This record gives sequence, C-alpha cells and structure tokens, in this order.
Amino acid sequence: MTVNLDFLPVIVMSFLLMFARIGTMMMLIPAFGETFIPVRVRLTIALLLTYVMLPINSGLYPADAMSSLARLLSLLGGELLVGIFIGLSMKLISYALSTAGTIMANQSGLAFAMGGDATNSGQQGALMGNFLNVLGICMVFVTNLHYVMIAAMQDSFTLFPPGNPLPVGDLSALAVDTVSHMFSVAVRLGSPFIVVGIVFYFSLGLLNKLMPQMQIFFIAMPINIMIGFGIFLLLLSTLMGYYLSEFRNALQPFLLN
Repeated sequence: MTVNLDFLPVIVMSFLLMFARIGTMMMLIPAFGETFIPVRVRLTIALLLTYVMLPINSGLYPADAMSSLARLLSLLGGELLVGIFIGLSMKLISYALSTAGTIMANQSGLAFAMGGDATNSGQQGALMGNFLNVLGICMVFVTNLHYVMIAAMQDSFTLFPPGNPLPVGDLSALAVDTVSHMFSVAVRLGSPFIVVGIVFYFSLGLLNKLMPQMQIFFIAMPINIMIGFGIFLLLLSTLMGYYLSEFRNALQPFLLN
C-alpha cells in the first residue's frame, strides 16, 4: 500500500505564506503586538491562528505558487506587505491615546511628570498617556475587540487575495485617512482639557492684571493640577467609551460585515 504525499509541499507552502501575513500583523496590531508581550507568545498565537485559518484559506493561493523561486518570493513579499499595512493601520489608531494623554498632561500642568511607557518599549512619556495606553489595552480585551481584530485577519484574505496586485492608490488613501483620523480622535479626547485650560489661563491673565502683586504662578500650579485630575476622573469612562467606538470604526475597512 502506498500513500501519496504530493499534497504536502502545497500545504506547507500555504501554511508558511499565511503565517507570513498573520505573523506580521500579530507583531504590529494593538494589544497582541505590544512590546511587553514576549515574542514567543506572539509567534505562538500567530501559529495557532494560521493553523485554524489554513483549511479556510489554503485554496486562495495560486496553483503556480511553487512554479519558480521568483513567483514564491513575490507571493511572500505580497503577504508581508499586506500584514504590515493592516497591522500598522490598526496600530495607528491606538496612538490616539498617547497623543491625547500628552495634550491632557500639558493642559493640566503635568507635562513634567514622565515615566516609562510599557506599551512603547519603555520610552519616556507623559504619565497620563502611559495610563491611558495600558487602560486602552485592557479595555480592548474586556470589550472583546480582540476578536474583531482576529476577524479582520481572516477577512484580509478575501479583501486582499494572495497573488493579486495590491491596490496601491486605495491603500495610500486609507493610510492618509487613518493618520488624520488618529489625530482627530486625539484632539477630541483632549478637547475638554483644552477648553478648560484656555478659560483657566485667560482667568489667570485677568487676575494678574487686577492684582499684579499676587504670585500667580504659585497659586495657579496646584489649582491647575487639581482641576486636571478632577476632569480626568469625571470624564474617564466617557473618554474611553468614545475611544473604543472609534477603535471599532477604524477596524471597519478591514471587515467584510
């Protein structure tokens, strides 16, 4: 009795090409791709997702994928480019929290309070931004948005079929829209602090004109910090709810439904 194993090279090739796309996305997307998660853990998750998605998507790869080395390398490059684009697009929207945290810290007089950001390779950042980054990652898992990101990985094989030319124009437009959307979300998250900061410093200017002998700086600093913390505590749940809804909207272009 003989067993035909001619199908094995095709399966191995499909698995490796799928892993190139999924593994690249796994290294970049929010929550899963954070630097404090060990690389081995991320690679293990990527391998498991590839194993699960292989039976669904293996038939999408061209039959001539192994006809030549150049053809195989072109497919591999396409998979890596798709993974990088989708992963970075998802990652960009998460930067809205750190940008908003910097705005809040500047308006609240806490810009000098810096600390290592666990979500950004330990680089120094405003403590408010660091806190929002960690809270945002926790909320992604709590609200099951990580399942939406996994669904986007699966749908990417339909939106960007292996072996097909990439729509460079559409991808460029989407990248620009994603960056502008990220800054828009960051400014909206920090807008309460911007408005209060403008009113507060305008009031200080009037007070300084009315009472020039008063040491405005020593009075304003603690009051500004207390007002900033008060607004932060009052609006935290609202701000995170808005961020999660915008995060979900940012994933929509990569979902079929």
